[in-house]
Amino acid sequence: MTGRKLRVVISDDDPMIRDALREVLEAEPDLEVVAVARDADEAIELVERHSPAVVVLDVRMPGGGGGRAAREIRLRSPDTGILALSAFTDRETFREFESVGVREHLVKGVSNSDIVAAVRRVGRPGRGGHPSASSHPGA
Repeated sequence: MTGRKLRVVISDDDPMIRDALREVLEAEPDLEVVAVARDADEAIELVERHSPAVVVLDVRMPGGGGGRAAREIRLRSPDTGILALSAFTDRETFREFESVGVREHLVKGVSNSDIVAAVRRVGRPGRGGHPSASSHPGA
């Protein structure tokens, strides 16, 4: 990495998850959390405002869920990579995200190092969240 930090927006309706993700990501010298959202509408607004390299989206949250947020973010900020984070492992959940071009998925409960590695992969210059190797167990 050069001296620039990867800018990240986190969106999850659970305040404990938001705080934990923020703590994990901000502990990394190359990552910077620039905003935290509670729902899909706020996630869309904050991504538009901050133009982060990565947005971490909870799959199920108020305001239409992560799927709606991902579609809007892809349209409004196509260079922002999207990392889907879900407590659910059903294929339908992953298909919804794949249908809008998101290929990086993590199931809540994975290790902190897996989360950090996924954020870095999704945030690589030129990636823009375009299809990449999926990383979700059981799919």
